[in-house]
Amino acid sequence: MHESPLAVDVRDRIAFLTLARPEVHNALNDQAIEALGAAAARIAGEPGIAGAIVTGAGKAFSVGADVRELAGQGPQGGRARALRGQAALGALRSAGKPVVAAVNGFALGGGCELALACHLRVASDAAVFGQPEVRLGLVPGFGGTQRLPRLIGRGGALALLLTGDRIDAAEAYRIGLVDRVVPGAVLLAEAEALLRRILTAGPLAVRAVLDLVERGLDMTLADALAEEAAAFGLLSATGDMTEGIAAFLARRPPRFRGA
Repeated sequence: MHESPLAVDVRDRIAFLTLARPEVHNALNDQAIEALGAAAARIAGEPGIAGAIVTGAGKAFSVGADVRELAGQGPQGGRARALRGQAALGALRSAGKPVVAAVNGFALGGGCELALACHLRVASDAAVFGQPEVRLGLVPGFGGTQRLPRLIGRGGALALLLTGDRIDAAEAYRIGLVDRVVPGAVLLAEAEALLRRILTAGPLAVRAVLDLVERGLDMTLADALAEEAAAFGLLSATGDMTEGIAAFLARRPPRFRGA
């Protein structure tokens, strides 16, 4: 029996997802993509999980798709593989709970796309990012051509996508690809501290923010503002809002219940 390509460990409301193929730098084979999709479904459906951290075992986050699997694919197989990857990463992003990437080394190709699918990215100072698919005669298939320009802008994204060049963590931070750069020794601790700070906020409000930002990017500004106003109104009827305001006025930490 083969070991799972993804280790899932739930501790104190956080699911720690660790890509577990260090011998191949955590290349995303079909089994790893399937495991990520299953983990996303668990995160979305398990009330005891409030958020997740994604990282890689060993010295790499992930070097992307397993090239050995790509070698024999034809047009239909390639399209199917891309759709499976997009679905798994999309499920992680749309689980309704914050997901933080702790990027500990190489994040190339599909590995970079996995990091992009997370809501926030904390990088080790040794991390390296890139979308080298054009060097294989391909394009990114797991969302890179769409999420990267939405995150860093059209010009910067095209520079990376068209050249296949790699950038270090400092440059990734400068262009907005990552949110924080920290020493490798404290990477997981910093990612966890960031996520736990988010989890002190009202869970209904956090879910609403994730949804509004994700959907609003594909709407007109007027429609997106209308959605924001509707969410503001709905949250005004929750116990969480009542508790949040009471706690603020009493100068005490809130005790949110997600209702």
